[in-house]
Amino acid sequence: MCTWFYAEKTALSPIISKAQKNPLAQTIMINLARPLAMSGNIRPTDMAAVFAPNKRGDMAVYPMIWGFTHDSSPKPLINCRVETAELKSVWKDSWFRRRCIIPASWYYEWGIPPMENGYRPIAGQNNIKKVKYAIQPEGAEITYLAGLYRFEEHRGVKVPVFAVLTREACAPVRDIHDRMPLIFRKEDLRDWVRPDSDPKSIAEKALTKMVVEKAVDYPEPVPEFMQI
Repeated sequence: MCTWFYAEKTALSPIISKAQKNPLAQTIMINLARPLAMSGNIRPTDMAAVFAPNKRGDMAVYPMIWGFTHDSSPKPLINCRVETAELKSVWKDSWFRRRCIIPASWYYEWGIPPMENGYRPIAGQNNIKKVKYAIQPEGAEITYLAGLYRFEEHRGVKVPVFAVLTREACAPVRDIHDRMPLIFRKEDLRDWVRPDSDPKSIAEKALTKMVVEKAVDYPEPVPEFMQI
């Protein structure tokens, strides 16, 4: 799963800056009332900096809104299972033609802390408070989340929206949750976003070694107009 991620402004500054300078970012901010910061805690329906192909098929940075809208759900569809992406109509076209990468510092997951002996009776799990964890690839400063995107019309404005692809979790993530995002190395990003590449073969290159730590609640960034 991935329902919330963090974009550390310093590490991601070059990427975020390019997205903010795109005229589409101003359009989204004015017409859809989305913050232009694209840093700090990023939640569904927020605007984020995303890698996607330009008209030549090369990787470029764009501002996008997190979540597909669909008649079947009152809430945005923010995650897509990689195992069924090519089968379901809501994802199929994007799976083959519109793939993207969402750069983050780490993503969050809420789970029940594992026992030292590795066993916890199911009957007692409902009474245990879930803990928020920060998860990122081992040895990485940037977490490259794989996603799909498409264009939707909102309030008369055509905007790109994205969803994060998820897969079956690997250890140690599976100790707290059965799903995790599809995450790539920097070397695989261009192949993933290219419209003519094979997504299934590239998905097999996804990273599996993750670092899981109890999350720290970082303060929200101060809006630019309030900064001195």
